Amino acid sequence: MHQITQIYVDGQFVTPQGEALFDLHDPTTATVIGKVRLGDERDVAAAVAAAKRAFPAWSRTSKETRIALLQRMHEAVLAHRAELIEAIVAEYGAPQSRASFMADHAAFSFLDAARALKAFPLEQAIGNAQVIQTPIGVVALITPWNNNAGLISNKLAYALAAGCTAVIKPSEMSALQTSVLLKAMHAAGAPAGVWNVVNGRGDVVGSALTHHPDVAKISFTGSTVVGKSILREASATLKRVTLELGGKSPTLILEDADFAEAIPKALMFGLANNGQACINGTRILVPRSRRDEALSLIKAGVEALRSGDPRDPTTAIGPLVSQAQYDRVQRYIRLGIEEGAALLTGGEGHPEGQAGYTVRPTVFADVTNDMTIARDEIFGPVLAVLTYEDEEDAIRIANDTPYGLHAYVFSASTERAAAVANRLEAGRVSINGAFHHPDVPFGGFKQSGIGREYGVFGLQAYLEPKALMGAA
Repeated sequence: MHQITQIYVDGQFVTPQGEALFDLHDPTTATVIGKVRLGDERDVAAAVAAAKRAFPAWSRTSKETRIALLQRMHEAVLAHRAELIEAIVAEYGAPQSRASFMADHAAFSFLDAARALKAFPLEQAIGNAQVIQTPIGVVALITPWNNNAGLISNKLAYALAAGCTAVIKPSEMSALQTSVLLKAMHAAGAPAGVWNVVNGRGDVVGSALTHHPDVAKISFTGSTVVGKSILREASATLKRVTLELGGKSPTLILEDADFAEAIPKALMFGLANNGQACINGTRILVPRSRRDEALSLIKAGVEALRSGDPRDPTTAIGPLVSQAQYDRVQRYIRLGIEEGAALLTGGEGHPEGQAGYTVRPTVFADVTNDMTIARDEIFGPVLAVLTYEDEEDAIRIANDTPYGLHAYVFSASTERAAAVANRLEAGRVSINGAFHHPDVPFGGFKQSGIGREYGVFGLQAYLEPKALMGAA
């Protein structure tokens, strides 16, 4: 039984003043595997004060000093890779291959930020002024359970690269991952107070950070509902915000695409991370003229995927993170049936022989874009297949959503796919299966968020330009 009883403040592991305990679950078996002691408003106050004290010195450090720390943090997290993978599997249920990717993302985010900092000019002459990119101050970094370790590392790396100091509020559901990261990052030897971590609930620790007058910026990844509340609360002190929120990403398979190649990739993008990714392509748009062919391939492809124990190397889709998430997905499956969509495969309940929070990968056909399962972010392995008449109809359906985080386009012609992609209302569009690149900006249009992360765009999110008139 894991017992996590410390947080990290001012360069030290300390016992939080908060006394509440939170159960950690193994999603494969639904059993309790540990407890984490949560911080409260007093711990937030101590962490912010430490970050504020550390800011003047850290904000004046050279690029070389910051890059050296980022390099050490990369090496430290990489040294704990196996332990981090085990924590991700144990408390989140990611299959081994996905957990390995998530651990590598955590480690290499520090090198990505160092590369961005090295290439980015922090000073430039414009007109009669010297324009200096100035660190924004103390930042609060709030991360979700579906990629806790990776997003802690990514957000912190770019904040430190910019010269900011940070207080991190990770998901309390991911305390094992956080514990591994704390041990690793402490070994990297950052100055005391430069980064701090307070485990706790969003409505306690998260809210205290959002209201704190000494926090200059919030970077949050999570649901659109919570993002809106953060935006409202942050407005009282005009905090800067970066919000990476929900999505209902469309996958457009154009009629000239090679379906045998495109559909397996579409299923991979739709079901990745156990269906619990904001960028999942959960609305698959196929031409009406090739509907039957597409549905046959989709049905066969999904039914060939193994769901269940994430430690089994043949498992493609692991369990959901919690009982609440399991119940949420079951409700949406029932809604799809009630609204008249055709159940192509899957349905309610567990896959045969499985328990815990594992659900049956489910695909609905003949979905229309006004159905709830086509509008809401379900956050589970549930796909909706919609048909379109022609290219214009496909673009219209794809853009008919309050979200705009990601999209996917498949075509035999890269030029045609790019032309369609350019008309989609999304922060990122993957053409013919192109994967994530760490230097490319990531963020959403519409209600999928505000601002961008990764690369020089992520670095700039923690900087404010200051003009020294007459200095040039």
